[in-house]
Amino acid sequence: MKNDPSERQGFLPGLIRREWVLLVGYGTTAAFLIKGHDWLGTNPGLGFGWLLFLWLFAVMLAASFSVVRHADHLAEILREPLGTIILTLAVTSIEVMMISALMLNGNNPALARDTMFSVVMVVLGGLLGTALLTGGLKFGEQNFNLKGVNSFLGLILPLSVLSMVLPNFTRTGGDGIFSTLHAASLILLSLIIYGVFLAVQTMRHREFFNETDWEPEEPRHSVSHGSIAVEAVLLILHLVPVVLLSKQLAHLLDYRVRGGGLPVELVGLVVAILILAPEGLAAIKASARNQMQRSVNVLLGSVLATIGLTVPAALAIGILSGKPIHLGLSPSYMTLLAVTLGSCFITFGQGQTNILQGFVHLLLFAAYIVLMFD
Repeated sequence: MKNDPSERQGFLPGLIRREWVLLVGYGTTAAFLIKGHDWLGTNPGLGFGWLLFLWLFAVMLAASFSVVRHADHLAEILREPLGTIILTLAVTSIEVMMISALMLNGNNPALARDTMFSVVMVVLGGLLGTALLTGGLKFGEQNFNLKGVNSFLGLILPLSVLSMVLPNFTRTGGDGIFSTLHAASLILLSLIIYGVFLAVQTMRHREFFNETDWEPEEPRHSVSHGSIAVEAVLLILHLVPVVLLSKQLAHLLDYRVRGGGLPVELVGLVVAILILAPEGLAAIKASARNQMQRSVNVLLGSVLATIGLTVPAALAIGILSGKPIHLGLSPSYMTLLAVTLGSCFITFGQGQTNILQGFVHLLLFAAYIVLMFD
C-alpha cells in the first residue's frame, strides 16, 4: 500500500523536531563530558551553579518527554493494556537508571527512599488530585473499572509497607536499613509479585484494566508514527542523555540544596518531578478526555512499578556496591503514607470519582511539602 503524501509531510516535521531534541541532548552531554570537570570541580558560584542546573534540568526534562512520547506511540500501535505497561516501564527505566547513577556516584544513602516516597506522594497526591479535579470539573463524576484499581492497590499497600515501613522494625537490620538477607528476600518477592501482576494485566484478566462502559475513542489528529522498531530505537536514544547527565545534575542539586540549608529530601523531589512530568501530563490529559481508567492505569501503574521494580534495583545496587540503602521512613512520613493509602481506598471504593476527592489528594500533597520543610 502506498504511503499518503500528506502523512509523509506530517511525519517529517515531527521527525525533525525529535531529532532537534536528540541534538540538544547529545550536545549537552558532550559539553559536560568535555568541560564538566572544570565547571563542577570547584563548586560553581550561586548564579553560575543555578544556571548550569537549570540547563541540565531543561535538557533532561525534554529528553524525558521524548522518551514518553515514543513510548506513547508504541502504546497506540500495540493498544491497551500493553500500551500503558510500555509507558509505565519506560518511565520506571528512567527512574531506575537515574537513581542508580546517583547512588553510585554520590554519598546519600537515603536518596532511593526519598525519591521513591516523593514519587508516591507526587503521584497519589499532586497528580492524582489534579487529574480527579480536572475530570470532575468537566464531567462531574467519572467512572473506572473497580477490579483494576483494586488490583493495583492490593499490591501497592503491602509492597509500600514492606519497603518503606518494615525496615524500621526489623531486628537484624533496624534503623531503616535492611540486612542482606532481608534485602535479598524483598528483591525476589517484589520481582515475583510484579511478574504475576503483569501476567494478570496482559493475559488472564485484561478486562480489569479497560473501561467498564466502552465508548469509541475520538479520532486523534496526530503525526504519523514510525514502525515499532523505529519508535523503540528513538526511545532508547533519548534515554541515553538522561542517564549520562544524572551524575552532573546530582552534583549540582546536592551542592545547591546543602549549601543553601534546604532539606535533603528536595533532591528526591526534583528527581521525581523530572521523572513524572511527562507521565503526569498524559494522565491529566486522559482525565480531561473522560478516560479516567487510562489515567488510573498510568498513575497507579507508575507507583506500583516504582515500588515493585525500583526498590529491588536500589537494594541490588546496595548489595553489589556495599553501600547502605536507607529505606525506612520517619514517623511523620509513615503517618502520611498511611493516610494517603487509606484515602486512595476511599477515593476508589465506589467506582466513581469527583472533585471533592481531588481536593483531598491535593491537600495530602501540600502536607507532604510542609512536612519536608519542618
